[in-house]
Amino acid sequence: MNGRFWRDRTFLVLAVGLLAIFILRTLLAVRYQLPRFNDLFTAIAVVGSLGVLLTKYRSLHTGDWVAAFALGGVVGAGMVFATLFTPYPVFGVVRDNVGQAFVRGICTTLAALGGLAVTRQGGPVQFRVANGEWRKLGASLAVGLLIGLPLAILNVYALQLTQGKPIAWQPPLAALLDALQPGIVEEVIYRFALLGLFWLALRKSSPGQAAWRSGLLAMLAHTFMHYDDLFLQAPLVALGMGLALAVIWGLPLTLLALRRDLDSAMAFHWLQDATRFLAGY
Repeated sequence: MNGRFWRDRTFLVLAVGLLAIFILRTLLAVRYQLPRFNDLFTAIAVVGSLGVLLTKYRSLHTGDWVAAFALGGVVGAGMVFATLFTPYPVFGVVRDNVGQAFVRGICTTLAALGGLAVTRQGGPVQFRVANGEWRKLGASLAVGLLIGLPLAILNVYALQLTQGKPIAWQPPLAALLDALQPGIVEEVIYRFALLGLFWLALRKSSPGQAAWRSGLLAMLAHTFMHYDDLFLQAPLVALGMGLALAVIWGLPLTLLALRRDLDSAMAFHWLQDATRFLAGY
C-alpha cells in the first residue's frame, strides 16, 4: 500500500477510534466487568444498521427482506439446538440457548438488512442469495470452500498444538450445523454490516480506496475481538497472534468478500469452524 492509502482524515479517525476501543476496554476490564469486544462491535453494527435502515429502507428489494429474515431464522433455529457451539453470554447476561437464539437471530437480521441497504447504495460487498443470482451463488460457495479447505486443516493442527489436546471426533451433523453460527453471524456482522458502515463513512473522502480501507478496519476488528482475555494477560502476545491470524485467515475472508461476495466468505468461514468442531476444538 502506498502512502496515499493512509492519508485520509476520516480513515485515520476511524482507525484511532477502533484502537481506542481495544485500549480502553482492556484498561478498564482490569477493574470492571465489561462487555466483550464482540458484544461491543455487534452493538455498533446493529445500531448503525438501524440508522441506515431508517433512511434507506425504500432501496431494499423484496429479496433483501426475505434473505435477511431467512438468515436470522436459520441462526435462531440452529442456536436452539446447538451442542458444540457455546458462545459467551451476550453482554454477560443472556446465557441459555433460547435467549442466545433470539438475540443472535435478531442481530443477524438487522445487520443483514443494514448491509444490504449499503449494497443498494453501491457498497462493495455483494450478497448473491439476496440478488437471486443462483449460478453465481454456487460458484461462490465452491470457491470459498476450495480456498478454505487447506486453511481449515491447518487450523486443526494449530489448535492441536496450542491447546495440547488430541483430536476427539465429534458428531459430523452437529459440527456442520453448529458451524453455521459463526459462519453466518460473524460474516454478516463484520464483513457486511460493519464493513459497509465504514465504507459509508469513507466513500466521499476516498472513493477509490474506501472499499479496501473499510475491509482493513473490519478485518482488524473481527480478528482482535477474539482476544479479550489474552489482551489482559499478555497484550503483546495478543497483538502478535492477532496480526498473524489476520494475514492467514482474515485477509482471505476480506478478499473473498470484496472481490467476490459475502456468500463465498461465509462458505470459507463455515468450513473453518465445521472442521474444528468435528475435531473437537
